[in-house]
Amino acid sequence: MKTTFAAATAIVALCATTPLSAQETGNVIFFHPDGTGVNHWLAARMHTVGPDGELNWDRLPAIGVYTGHMADRVTGTSHGGATVHAYGIKVLADSYGLNGTEPLTAASGRQMSVAQEAIEAGKAVALVQTGHIAEPGTGVFVASNESRSNTQEIAADVIESGAQVILAGGERFLLPAGIEGRHGPGEREDGVNLIERAEELGYTVVYDREELLALDTSTVDRVLGVFAHNHTFNDQERERNLIEGLPTYMEGAPTIGEMSRVALEIISRDEDGFFAVIEEEGTDNIANNMNAAGTLEALGRADAAVGEILGFMDGRDDTLLVMAADSDAGGLQVVNTDEGPVEATTRGGGILHGQQGAFGDAFETAPDANGNTHHFGIAWVGYNDVAGGILVRAAGLNSDRVEPLMDSTEVYSLMHDTLFGTPGQ
Repeated sequence: MKTTFAAATAIVALCATTPLSAQETGNVIFFHPDGTGVNHWLAARMHTVGPDGELNWDRLPAIGVYTGHMADRVTGTSHGGATVHAYGIKVLADSYGLNGTEPLTAASGRQMSVAQEAIEAGKAVALVQTGHIAEPGTGVFVASNESRSNTQEIAADVIESGAQVILAGGERFLLPAGIEGRHGPGEREDGVNLIERAEELGYTVVYDREELLALDTSTVDRVLGVFAHNHTFNDQERERNLIEGLPTYMEGAPTIGEMSRVALEIISRDEDGFFAVIEEEGTDNIANNMNAAGTLEALGRADAAVGEILGFMDGRDDTLLVMAADSDAGGLQVVNTDEGPVEATTRGGGILHGQQGAFGDAFETAPDANGNTHHFGIAWVGYNDVAGGILVRAAGLNSDRVEPLMDSTEVYSLMHDTLFGTPGQ
């Protein structure tokens, strides 16, 4: 008997709304490549593997169009969008684990984020971030505050959260003013040394790639990585980085892929399961500065992390990987250009920046299927985040529940249901 299109649609809708049974629960990895729309991945594909090549991101079988509007505006914010992912509720754009400044009850009916519920349930939780420790993409999963600018308060909440692995930059928010750290001076005004507090809580503290990769992940239980004074990257215009002699990413800091591999090796030992929130922040902040070459580097790092996660998941049937941004940083567009320097010009209201890339003044693609390379430039809408073409991608356990059109609140539902089964249980 043939199944009609209407019947098939009804079956898909039923599967998408039916609560998960205990047999369908497992671990969750939420990878947030902040600020990435489909055009960012197009540029990364061209630059990394060629116009018709395949990124690790392209290997994820599930795909849906993401709708990320907020309660009071059509474009997302990093802190408001992260709050939606963490709680499953449409909140005001200016929200950090709250609804504006008001208390928030999650879609599960509890006043905890999905990460806080995981910690309460005895699951291992990892917060992995290339930005500073209070960045909302990870921080909002364990901290609530009336302002994302209260970074010292948020940093303290993250350290006290119970997360088993915390990897980020932001040493400035962990040390008291007047105390010199590995990466620079502390700035805390309350005199609290959060690194010493972390050690009291049983964390092994590491400060660079070498120390992170030297950890024995088969025995270490709690790790705090402090890899930069602020972010692990320099998020300013490429010209400014060149003038100041600064690299895009700090040379001694681990990549997001290296952080992800170590974190997953540690938390996957937990018999009660695990939840990891992983964020490449450079794809957002660097693009917000219209730094095209730096954005391509950040995207390459994000895609390498996808490869690390897929390698970890190989042979496992108990883990979901779900990916989503919450906004499109800078509204990146790929434009054609002839070989040679690209002059900074305006076209159609956007700004085309010629950047000194790895292959010369103009960007050059990796070879296509015919062995040819092509030159291209990158145009921007501006310095802000826009709604853009954002996708939800997923692989592994319950990834078939990703729908063709998927709201930001449903990212939470997919994660929560996979971790706990029926919402609220």
